[in-house]
Amino acid sequence: MPGTTKKRVPAVEGLFTLDEPPHLIGGRLIETGGYCFPKDLGGADPGAPDGAVEEALLSRRGKIWSFTNSAYPPPPPFVSDEHYEPVTIAAVELDEESMVVLGQVAPPSSVDDLSVGMEVELVLGTLYEDDDNQYLTWQWRPVDVGD
Repeated sequence: MPGTTKKRVPAVEGLFTLDEPPHLIGGRLIETGGYCFPKDLGGADPGAPDGAVEEALLSRRGKIWSFTNSAYPPPPPFVSDEHYEPVTIAAVELDEESMVVLGQVAPPSSVDDLSVGMEVELVLGTLYEDDDNQYLTWQWRPVDVGD
């Protein structure tokens, strides 16, 4: 139907909120106070043998630790076809948690626009669409000076 708005849904449930502003859903290890993302990775910390993790909304801002372009189609749950267009990926050290989280950089930014140490913020972007839904994922967007 023309003019019909597609439903915005996460491409993978449980990794981020659809709130405005969005947050990654991580975990805080009860025993050590450390953080993990995704939340279910918390039990893998050798410093917290009981693996008890509580849900935690992670920082929305961080600094680029490293970045690259991805010139090949990624594996599922990412959906691509013969018209795959390369994306830019950044490893971002979150401000409060001092942990690094990978994610796509929000278009139109490319490797030419980024630098190590640049401040970025979490936003939601479209991973793919079908007739009914717009499937979202988290992305990193460079913060303009003064934001």
